[in-house]
Amino acid sequence: MTTQPAELQPVLEKLEKEISSIKFMLEQILSLQQQLVQRGRVKDGQGESELPADGLDISILLRLPDHLRKTMLALAKLVEARADEVADITQRARAIESGYLNQLVRLGYVKKVRKKHQIYFTINDEE
Repeated sequence: MTTQPAELQPVLEKLEKEISSIKFMLEQILSLQQQLVQRGRVKDGQGESELPADGLDISILLRLPDHLRKTMLALAKLVEARADEVADITQRARAIESGYLNQLVRLGYVKKVRKKHQIYFTINDEE
């Protein structure tokens, strides 16, 4: 075992955190994909996928940057939610999640619904 110079230690720690984050996201994607296959929402054989009833499509997830993918996965778990509910799952600030959810609305992946004085977000299944 070789010892690393002191100046490399912070870089190695940062790389470990990034690798851990990537691993977590890949595990999330694989888990969702397995759930979709088990529910019969993904066609086997040719790699074609149908849009699931909850509007979450693997190809959409793969196109999104990491920060929006995490928000989309949280929203998929909740089906319909306010920004603070999504923030509880992602462990990010409500204001940040609100911004990310509104980005997803502008991209057309999520729709926004006002119920009385509350804003709810849900995955847009209209393509």
